[in-house]
Amino acid sequence: MIEIKGLHKTFGKSCALDGADLDCGRGSVCALMGPNGSGKTTLMKSILGLVLPDSGIIKVNGKEIKGSYEYRHDIGYMPQNVNYPHNLRVSELFEILSELRSAEKDEELIREFRIPGIFGKKFGQLSGGMKQRVSAAIAFLFRPSVLILDEPTSSLDPLSAEIMKEKIRKSRQEGCCIVISSHHVSEVSEMADRLAFMLDGKIVIDRGIAELKNGTGEIRLGKIIAERLNMN
Repeated sequence: MIEIKGLHKTFGKSCALDGADLDCGRGSVCALMGPNGSGKTTLMKSILGLVLPDSGIIKVNGKEIKGSYEYRHDIGYMPQNVNYPHNLRVSELFEILSELRSAEKDEELIREFRIPGIFGKKFGQLSGGMKQRVSAAIAFLFRPSVLILDEPTSSLDPLSAEIMKEKIRKSRQEGCCIVISSHHVSEVSEMADRLAFMLDGKIVIDRGIAELKNGTGEIRLGKIIAERLNMN
């Protein structure tokens, strides 16, 4: 459902993407990993149309996205740093989004995260973890076929993180194509079925999680990644 071929992007003299290729299919969770500055966020924002690549091709649901915006209706996005207007009450935020979209809604995370209890609060008054919960509920709200989740559990408490991981698993089972970025190897091993590891704007490892583990006999994904990187 997401096809990326030969993606390049520079910012001034800095190369953010250097020929990145990636394929993510229906009913899969692809984890983007790599050190800070490796190109993960630039890649995700390129899929969303928030960054315009210098060259390369991006297709979503079989259609090239260049010059298009309609495809974004099929995507749910959860940024790492949430920045909705601070003066809006949480209820107003959901009302505005509902007026903009007429699609069938998925309110499971609204219930599971007990968001109705903070409807009266302004977004700027919320804690970092509660902002993440609101952002997660919005990402899943309109039943997207594609999800882009940037560090989806980074600010969540342990219970909320488990709720989030279960929601990702459910969406995958329903056929959603999910791309997550994470620095947590244990979470990637638990949630993803594919790993794309980035260095200097390139994807240097692109393998199924089960394939990586079975090929080495090692069960610790972190050690497998380290060994693979030493081979490159």
